[in-house]
Amino acid sequence: MNKKTVVIGASDNPARYSFQAVNRLKSYGHEVVPVGIRKGQVAGLDIHVDKPDVNSVDTVTLYVGPQNQPAWYDYILDLKPKRIIFNPGTENYELERRAREQGIQTIEACTLVMLSVGNY
Repeated sequence: MNKKTVVIGASDNPARYSFQAVNRLKSYGHEVVPVGIRKGQVAGLDIHVDKPDVNSVDTVTLYVGPQNQPAWYDYILDLKPKRIIFNPGTENYELERRAREQGIQTIEACTLVMLSVGNY
């Protein structure tokens, strides 16, 4: 099942987990919207630096540390995703609380592991 996923913190650096996540999500047949702070390409997709308006978002997966997340709060919550995945190192009680208050599921997990074990 295609789960439209917005990857926050997307990078065109192959050493970054966000790069691997975009590639893996796409290879698993999910529609992916990479969003980051620098222009570039990953998995043949342009990295958006303008916080694009995206409809029908299933998942937001975070690759931005908690210290840099406040600038993203409104954008993430306005996407109205069904869930937010907080990858290792991105855990953030404040954003998790705000998301849950809006009925958004929060998961502290690794997107890459979830995909590999079939529970994405």
